[in-house]
Amino acid sequence: MILAVIVGLAVGVLGAGGGILSVPILVYILGQEPHSAAAASLVIVALTACVSIIPHARAGRVNWRDGLIFAGMSALGSFAGARLSALVAPTILMVLFGALLSVVAGVMLGKAWKMRGEGSGEVRGGEVRAVSLLALVSVATLTGVLTGFFGVGGGFVVVPGLVLVLHFSPKKATGTSLLVMIIASGVGLLGRIGTGVGLNWEIVAAFAAASMCGGLVGARLTTRLKESTLTLCFGTLLACVAAGTLIEALPGAIHG
Repeated sequence: MILAVIVGLAVGVLGAGGGILSVPILVYILGQEPHSAAAASLVIVALTACVSIIPHARAGRVNWRDGLIFAGMSALGSFAGARLSALVAPTILMVLFGALLSVVAGVMLGKAWKMRGEGSGEVRGGEVRAVSLLALVSVATLTGVLTGFFGVGGGFVVVPGLVLVLHFSPKKATGTSLLVMIIASGVGLLGRIGTGVGLNWEIVAAFAAASMCGGLVGARLTTRLKESTLTLCFGTLLACVAAGTLIEALPGAIHG
């Protein structure tokens, strides 16, 4: 379960990566059906985030008020996304997943390049700037829909949203993202009740246990990393997963 530990490390360090890594692993390596893998991923992500958030909270990297508001607003979108997911063919689901990751990766890599060009790569000034209610509602709702639709914890959208739109520092976004991921994953699971999606609990339990161990280690590593490095790592991770997912999924979608 080395790959599961890596998933946990990504969650702990970046506040994301659980779903975008676990879904492809469950589908292409462990042979799970995409919809079952999406549901299993939500369980794994929720448990890993619960463990990973503890070191971040102790270090003051979790904005509880804004995180709870963000999570609450994204809950309805997550439920709707889970229902929509069941209507989409598995191959199309994975192609859409890869395409979205490609876009987000490009934006985050551009952000990292800009931060490095500005100097130390550390965010100066306040952690959060004023943001309109419309922006907050829009980002939160979109995050929820994507969380439920793709079966991921939402971190791959939450972190960019918090950094690029709401102007959190990358480290603060990482910790706050874990809070949103916990709530969003739970709602995403509730949205799958009655859809007929089954879980292989032996695989889920083993994967989650290893991922949780990695999450604890990753959360402690965040303190030692520069803001620009975190952003660069996040963008690179998304780009790699997007490329792998599209390489695997596109042939089936074209010929299917």
